[in-house]
Amino acid sequence: MSLVRWDPFRNMATLQDRINRLFEDAFPRATEGDEELSASAWHPLVDIFETEQGVSILVDLPGVSKEDVSVEVKENVLTIRGERKFDQTVADDRYYRRERAFGTFQRSFATHTVISPGEIKATFKNGVLKVEVPKPQEIKPKHVSVNIE
Repeated sequence: MSLVRWDPFRNMATLQDRINRLFEDAFPRATEGDEELSASAWHPLVDIFETEQGVSILVDLPGVSKEDVSVEVKENVLTIRGERKFDQTVADDRYYRRERAFGTFQRSFATHTVISPGEIKATFKNGVLKVEVPKPQEIKPKHVSVNIE
């Protein structure tokens, strides 16, 4: 049997790490580049990917009607807002477990290029919002002929 040196502070550091993880999971912080987390009751999951035509954003919105969703562009920031309404048909004392989130949500995404709000297309099907942002038309250099005398 080998002897192990006892370190009374090792367990304290482990406990501190566990407490920090608990608070980070319960109260996430917005980091640089992330959208504001405190303005929403819940946050739908998104996928963002590039296509030949532009950028597509897929947002999972189960239980949300399309009338309760809005897409807005302001100063090159695309914002998706909405609300999942709570179903009041079941009394609170009848629940064994309630894990689904309800209330308002907001997700914002900054773009690196100027986008035209009129060219954005959004479709809502089977609880998934698809927002298609077309690539901006490239500014072509202007060719000027100069007469030399």
